[in-house]
Amino acid sequence: MKLKLMLWWLGVMLKRARARKTAFRDTLEKLQRFDWGVATEDLSIARHYRMTPQTIQSDVGLPVDLALELRFRDADSATRFLRKPSQRAFREGLFKGQLRLVGDSRDLERLQSLLKHL
Repeated sequence: MKLKLMLWWLGVMLKRARARKTAFRDTLEKLQRFDWGVATEDLSIARHYRMTPQTIQSDVGLPVDLALELRFRDADSATRFLRKPSQRAFREGLFKGQLRLVGDSRDLERLQSLLKHL
């Protein structure tokens, strides 16, 4: 339940950043469109985000057409990571097998460039 709430709140924060922060809008303008998602490995908890300069949409589930997916081993490891996301935490999660990246690593860099403005 905690992870579902965190992912929903992330959608709210993304929408708020698009409305209030010029740097976030500028970065999103350069990307034009960025679709990504977060889920547990068994897909019991999943949420995706579709972002354009005009709008940000967030919904449950994990469609197949996403540019990037962050898949966590379980809800607890996802919650720990999302509380304090950093490049170091991401790297450690990959090495320990708690996190799996589905997509291009360049898309991860794009995502990090957006999330730093939250």
